[in-house]
Amino acid sequence: MHIVLVEPEIPNNTGNISRTCSVTGSSLHLVRPLGFSTDDKQLKRAGLDYWQYLDLHYYDSFDEVLAKYPEGRFFYASTKAGHRYTEPSYRAGDFLVFGKETRGLPESLLAAHADHCVRIPMGRDIRSLNLANSVAIILYEALRQQGFPNLI
Repeated sequence: MHIVLVEPEIPNNTGNISRTCSVTGSSLHLVRPLGFSTDDKQLKRAGLDYWQYLDLHYYDSFDEVLAKYPEGRFFYASTKAGHRYTEPSYRAGDFLVFGKETRGLPESLLAAHADHCVRIPMGRDIRSLNLANSVAIILYEALRQQGFPNLI
């Protein structure tokens, strides 16, 4: 599986997500600009000693990710999506795309891919879950559907 973070802002979230990617064998794709330095102590601390196991890629734009993987299946996480994250049938190699903590993914991107947008059900008056938690919830559902390949 591939996790794509578009312009993440909080180092602790990205560090936790990197750890989740490491333990699941998922690739992490970071789209600049990042709201922190990759040398950030909080980022490294959150990822602990898992960095050596991480398949990490950097891009200057989300279009660059799409161009590199033209045959990829992309699912876009948004609190505004019409489909629950449990509805798609995920496959190995799918991309799960998440936006920045303060604003999510751009409206234009969500509108262009409305059929592939997914949400995590939440209470009506609550804005959103933490980004690292959201990634874990959706990633583990995708892996569950596939029988947790290569995991013990």
